[in-house]
Amino acid sequence: MTDAFPATRAHGLEIMRAFIPRMGRRYADGRNYDHGPGQHHAVSMLSPYIRRGLVTEEELVRVALAAHGADAAEKLIEEVIWRGYFKGWLERRPSVWTSYVTGLSDDLAALERDRRLARRVEQAETGRTGIECFDAWARELVDTGYLHNHARMWFASIWIFTLDLPWRVGADFFYRHLLDGDAASNTLGWRWVAGLHTRGKPYAADAQNIATYTARRFQPRSTDLAEVVEGLEVQEPDGLPPVQPLRSIEQPEPATPSLLLVSDEDCMIDPQNIAALDIGATVSLTTSHLRSPRPVCDHVARFEAGALDDTVTRLGLTATRMDAGHPEDLVRVALKQNLHQIVTPYVTRGPFQDWLEKARPLLVANGIRFSEWRRPWDEMIWPHATAGFFKVKKQIPHILRTLDRS
Repeated sequence: MTDAFPATRAHGLEIMRAFIPRMGRRYADGRNYDHGPGQHHAVSMLSPYIRRGLVTEEELVRVALAAHGADAAEKLIEEVIWRGYFKGWLERRPSVWTSYVTGLSDDLAALERDRRLARRVEQAETGRTGIECFDAWARELVDTGYLHNHARMWFASIWIFTLDLPWRVGADFFYRHLLDGDAASNTLGWRWVAGLHTRGKPYAADAQNIATYTARRFQPRSTDLAEVVEGLEVQEPDGLPPVQPLRSIEQPEPATPSLLLVSDEDCMIDPQNIAALDIGATVSLTTSHLRSPRPVCDHVARFEAGALDDTVTRLGLTATRMDAGHPEDLVRVALKQNLHQIVTPYVTRGPFQDWLEKARPLLVANGIRFSEWRRPWDEMIWPHATAGFFKVKKQIPHILRTLDRS
């Protein structure tokens, strides 16, 4: 996939334009069908570009509306807004991400102690479980960096309930290999399948459903898959943590000499956002390796590098390339250039935000402000992402009217 879809905005826009005829009823009718590697024509395949902001959710919704109207494009619009919902939900419950990170550390430690469990995880990750569909999806993920969304749900359900493997280790497997790997969508998607997101409502992989929506490429027997009776409630006996206010941010100060920080968390930096700023230097920061304590797949790193290079080129800037290693490295670059402000698009909850939290005390100690800006699109969605998707779905007509007026 990385060769067929280079990590540039130009290629993302090309894919979006080619998908325009299928954004309406054809998407709604065909989106659940997984036809296998190289045959995912009913879906857009834009997710790696959307994930990094090479193409934005707002752009995709605007194009779908213009081509098909709100009714025909309803399902595509909902699916795009689901991503914003998950982002906002995790922003409002940041301790869920912290719990995932801590729990994954514990699960990986358990693999070190339990050789039998480690062997079962290895068999699952290398596609050697004997469950034909599951094994094919594991290989497709590792080989291509992509899985159809329906296959992701089936895979996660089989991992959790049939193979009885730790859900966080499965989420980590996805996160290390998916080109569109996103902390919120990945973590909450796995929690949803496990019955932790929508409490007591796990997602069950069903043999007939798999056969139907793979056009009978796979025909598992019902006895191959576990009967899912309840979710993993036992892992969170106290229920969900309370909703928190959105994290406050410092707006950039135009007159302060600044370092522009570019990461693949958001590669759509509007030149207008930085035109009024005194940008003295730019750092292109690699962060994909922060996704996991385990090695992150090479194709993820290559896609990230391409996205960063494309962003800097489109802005007409020259950037210093850095890995997110010790935060002191970033401080050192700013101080060397006598820059007292770092500016970047808003960084959502996830491993890069965790890294920045470690950097903040160093920035403060050296008199460096850390400033961000949030997208208006996110600010329309996130305040409503406090419970299930329904609260956000009710806002869709308002969101579409706002787009129409702007």
